[in-house]
Amino acid sequence: MEHVERNYILVQERMLHQMNVSLGYGKDILDSELDAGVLNFVVKPIVTSFYKYWTDKDAKVGTTEQIKLSLDSARSLILNGGYSESSFNEIINKTFKTYLENDQTTRQCKKTHKNYSRLEAVSKQLFTSQVKEALILLDIKEDVKTYNELSRVTYKTKEKAYQALKAQLDLNEAGIKIVEEDDSVLKVAIGKNFITTTLRKGFDLTKQKLIDELDEIFY
Repeated sequence: MEHVERNYILVQERMLHQMNVSLGYGKDILDSELDAGVLNFVVKPIVTSFYKYWTDKDAKVGTTEQIKLSLDSARSLILNGGYSESSFNEIINKTFKTYLENDQTTRQCKKTHKNYSRLEAVSKQLFTSQVKEALILLDIKEDVKTYNELSRVTYKTKEKAYQALKAQLDLNEAGIKIVEEDDSVLKVAIGKNFITTTLRKGFDLTKQKLIDELDEIFY
């Protein structure tokens, strides 16, 4: 099924690009937040070191692996007879542990914290949603050469594309809200407010960019 491999590459490239843009937002926001405080010269080296390690080692590597897991799961379902509720649930349950281990938010949170189970539940919902969308995108048989063309063929209208995007964004935001409610869930001991602020502002910027990109796709 050549169309599946073609679409896999188109979606993967787009998602990796979006990941790098989002991580870039985070770095710029954190630098701005730390530069704004008079006493932040004490905290800045610690938080900056944490963030650099996080983006280089955890967020980038982990998110790349999550993208691969979502696309691989969808591809496997398509190539092995297509969607069925039992096969879908089986592959989600089989691969979710690895997906969670690579999650950039939950990896920075304490598993013993009272809110960790809520984060885990949101992550599973998000993974499930991502695989469902990947199933649709990868199985498009029309002749498309770019991600934008693939999106237009898949969703037909900007509104339908927006609803699909919103479903994913809402789940991402749900995870951030859990951390904002009680930042003691974070493992980092110093600068928790900077981390939560960076997560929120970075998400808001990424969200707006993704929504704006729909205008470019559905021109």
